[in-house]
Amino acid sequence: MNLEKLKDVETEFLLQYPSGFQDAKFFPTMKKFDPSKLEIFTKENLKKSNFFNPNLVVDAFFKIIQKSALVSLFDKLKFRDMKDSLTSYEKDMLSIELFELIHGNQKNGFEGLVEFLAQYSLAKWTIISVILYYNDRQVEYFIKPTTTKNIIKYFEIKDLVYKPTPSFEFYDSYKKVLNEMKKNVDKSLHPDNAVFTGFLRIGMED
Repeated sequence: MNLEKLKDVETEFLLQYPSGFQDAKFFPTMKKFDPSKLEIFTKENLKKSNFFNPNLVVDAFFKIIQKSALVSLFDKLKFRDMKDSLTSYEKDMLSIELFELIHGNQKNGFEGLVEFLAQYSLAKWTIISVILYYNDRQVEYFIKPTTTKNIIKYFEIKDLVYKPTPSFEFYDSYKKVLNEMKKNVDKSLHPDNAVFTGFLRIGMED
């Protein structure tokens, strides 16, 4: 990681917005992006006790995707078609993978969810990472492909190669890099993890 570039981006951003994302100039933008309600919905509907009912879990997964401003309309429509086609057995399998991802072995759940969604051409970074992000916005990251590729290139992150098919190995390694980057910038720039990667995107564009 090129720490000098990161500090330059931080300096330029804070010159424009001295209070970070709390700056009055940024209020209109931040009001449009308010993930807190969907975080509450995700935590409530994907809590452990709900997984005895796969229908409930799959419905919640569907609603999170539909409500999220981070997922494209095209993928929302494809996800709806998938949900409508699922058998009871397939809903059971999907809920098992979601349980592992959120409450069990994250690696197994991640890989299992990729395998399941691949059948419907929905094994995408946005679909998988958005669930992780809304369930824990301070720990997990939303992976937007273009932003991710640009961050790796701009900040000269070595030994990390982005691929369109999601993999836990990449996610885990990328998360460690982003966590290290967070440690080196002002706290006002990462009220949550999607906002932090948004700061990096804005900084690179400027």
